[in-house]
Amino acid sequence: MIKLSDKLKRGIIMYLIVGYLFMLFALYQLPDGLFHIYFLDIGQGDSILIESPEGHHILVDGGPGSGVLEELAVLLPFFSKDIDLMVLTHPHADHIDGLVEVLKRYEVKAVLFSAVDFSSGAYDEFLHEINEQEIDFWVAEKDEDFRFNSMILDVVYPLNQISGEQFENFNNSSLALRIIYDDVKILLSGDLELEAEKELISSGVDIRADILKAGHHGSKTSSSLSFLRKIQAKVVVIQVGKNNKFGHPHEESLRRFEKAGIQKIYRNDLDGRIEFVF
Repeated sequence: MIKLSDKLKRGIIMYLIVGYLFMLFALYQLPDGLFHIYFLDIGQGDSILIESPEGHHILVDGGPGSGVLEELAVLLPFFSKDIDLMVLTHPHADHIDGLVEVLKRYEVKAVLFSAVDFSSGAYDEFLHEINEQEIDFWVAEKDEDFRFNSMILDVVYPLNQISGEQFENFNNSSLALRIIYDDVKILLSGDLELEAEKELISSGVDIRADILKAGHHGSKTSSSLSFLRKIQAKVVVIQVGKNNKFGHPHEESLRRFEKAGIQKIYRNDLDGRIEFVF
């Protein structure tokens, strides 16, 4: 009969404990059959992670800096580097900067963006990575739908493809997305400002939603009262950084939310990462 030394016994026990904990951690990170949407705490910018009940991951914008990497490290399963769809609403730094590093470090299966004519180092690098890695991409326009089993991502703006176009105000080139799961509807309006909101209202596109991601970080140049009343949301999320130099969210916008009957406002600067589960 072979006798094990106390040191070897302890090693085996520790190995079994670590293996058991690893298994529990892996099981904990498996899809739980619920719909999750996270408004990431990345400072003064937008970044939203959506997880379908079946475990698909959609990343909308990447905010400034590397904050999105820190958030993804916490929220995505450590054994998976897959992002099923990356969406860039528009190429301003506070939406695109973090996406470049995500493209380099994660397995991004497809990209959705407007392909507007914009000049910046981050945008050039973003386009280079898509080309270099031969990632599938779609150029957005109204009624472009992406179905992830029980969840739908519906592009509601731009109304027509704007590939190669230049804008005096690139905020108004933003993609607006309507996320639909079961009877829950969420509108992500990028940085759309009053002019584009008016165009969207006039188009007759269905933009009703339960939750609205406020346009342009709560700026007074977004979230018109007519737009809010068309959406009929009861909850608003404002992606905004602490003590930002722009004074976002603007008091005028907060007053409009109140007039429109918004019942609850969440803000990253006050609430940190914001999560909804259905």
